Order: sequence, then C-alpha cells, then structure tokens
Amino acid sequence: MNYIGSKLSLIDFLIQSINKTLENNNETRSANEMVFADLFAGTGVVGCAFKQYGYSVIANDIQYYSYVINKHLIENNETLNIDKCNAIINELNDIDGIEGFVYNNYCLEGTINKEIQRIYFSEFNAKKCDAIRTAIEEKHTTNLINDNEYFFLLGSLINSIDKYANTASVYGAFLKNLKKSAQKEMVLEPLPIIQGQGNYQVYNEDINELIKKISGDILYLDPPYNARQYCTNYHMLETIARNDNPVIHGKTGLREYSEQKSLFCTSSQVESVFADLIRNAKFKYIFLSYNNEGLMSFDTIEKIMKKYGKYKVYMKEYHRFKADNARESKADNTIEYLHCLIKK
Repeated sequence: MNYIGSKLSLIDFLIQSINKTLENNNETRSANEMVFADLFAGTGVVGCAFKQYGYSVIANDIQYYSYVINKHLIENNETLNIDKCNAIINELNDIDGIEGFVYNNYCLEGTINKEIQRIYFSEFNAKKCDAIRTAIEEKHTTNLINDNEYFFLLGSLINSIDKYANTASVYGAFLKNLKKSAQKEMVLEPLPIIQGQGNYQVYNEDINELIKKISGDILYLDPPYNARQYCTNYHMLETIARNDNPVIHGKTGLREYSEQKSLFCTSSQVESVFADLIRNAKFKYIFLSYNNEGLMSFDTIEKIMKKYGKYKVYMKEYHRFKADNARESKADNTIEYLHCLIKK
C-alpha cells in the first residue's frame, strides 16, 4: 500500500540504528527474549520486520483498517490454514458484484443521480468490493471462518482495493476521470504470512491510554508529523474495514471521525501528549521517528526525552512522500531523525 509516512524505504536505517543502540549499551539479550512495540503501526512494515527478527511484538493503531491489517500480519502465524484461505481467495475472486454501500456512494454509476457524484472506484470494482466484503462478514458470522482467517481475508481486501482507487494516493480527493490502474479489474491478492516464534498482541486504542497498560523492551514511535489526519486521508479504507454503512457528508463522502483524530496532528497539544507518552512508557529503549518539517521542533523533542535518561539521535536524508506530484513543496528531500532514549 502506498501509505503516507511508510518506513519501508527506511527500514534498514531503523534496524541498523536500533541494533547499534543495543550494542552500544551492552545489551546481552537476544531478540527472542525481548518485546518490541510499534504503537503507530500503520501498515505494519516496522512491526513485521522485527517479528521476522524473532522479537515478540505489540502493535497498535487508532485507525481500524490498520488494526485489521496488523491483526493478520503480526498475530497470524503457521496456525493459519493456508490451503483453506487460498481456496476462499479464489472463491471471492470469482464472486459476482453487488450494489452495496461502496457502489452506491463512491462510484460514478452509483452516485450519478445524487447531489454529489464521486469517482473513487470504477463501477465494476465498487460492486466487487461490496460483494467480497459482504461475503467475508457472512462467512465469519456463520462460523465458516475463524477470527484469524477473517482478519487475513479482510486485510487482503483492504490492501487489494487500495491498488485500484481512483486517487492521486490518499482519499482526501478523487480524480475527475478514471486513471489506468483504476480501470483494471480488481484482483483480491492475499497478504503475506509473516512467520514468527514470539508472542504477539495487536490493539486498536489511543496510544496515550494504551501505554499505561503495557510494557516491554523497545518502543518504536512513528506518530503523524503534521496537521493532516490519517482518518480523513484513508476514510474509504476505514469504511470498508468497519462495514458499518456510516452517515457520510461532503464532496469526498467523509465519515464521522472525531474519535479518531490524533492530538499528534494538533500543534497546540502535540508537545503535551508526547511528553505524557514518554513519561508513562515502561520501556528501556525508546525510538521516535520524526522529520525536520514536523509540528514538534528538534529542540522540543530533545528536551523532553533528555528528562528521562540518555539521549542520542540518528539521521538520514530521504526522498519525501508526495500524494500529488503537482503539489508544490519545499524540497524533494527531507531529513528523517530517529531520536533515541535509554530510559532510566
């Protein structure tokens, strides 16, 4: 998934920096003796990497679609019945489309006679998404699939339908005409199964509340850097994941999102919630990804983290994410900082 803030291109930098920190602090425990927490998990890129390295993993995200994806990628292991899941994937790919919530609200044919016309998906893909989402829910409620299989299938649908969306990248707007990738017929592709031997927990909670209830060894934080809320940028995926047919409004068909707004996107409150998070964290090693254009200044982060132990920072220049290549931006590259705290 083409996801804002994804650390896929920075994963080697993160792993090397974290490993270097452990070595410099004479950490003698192996990965399978430690708990790694990724509490702004997004699409699970970082948590999956550390799961593969042998760590037990705690993942969390306030967005439900992210929770679904991580429930599969982090919690599912070899216990998943691969043959059964692949057979269901094949069955769902052959399903006939239906005129459901996505079709009736987010494609041109379904909205043509409404006050607002939307073109997030082609008519075919909107119908197919509705049919697959309905079938997954029915299989789960009738116990034809268990929870692990449910999150595997639903996560696969969320990841797949995103590839056919008629957007520049995020769902804050749709394009006026169907682009080439949106014209293709959607294929439901299975998410990979990441093998691991540790203990895994995935949450869908506000991080500042969750941090009071968990503990571990390495805490990785990748909060939003600016005022753009993920709940508005990915509202379509949230609606597909929840399958709740919400009341929607506006040109883009936004769902109600007040309970999912992150205070890390609010300049007047981000410093306070970050300080609260660090204060309550029961982890020895804390790492924060943040760039040089974020709402919090470098000095603010350093000041807060230094209050609680030994501080260090790693940095790397990288190519910025652009949701719309036509949009003006300050520079093509930005600096990613990995702030590190060895907590007392």
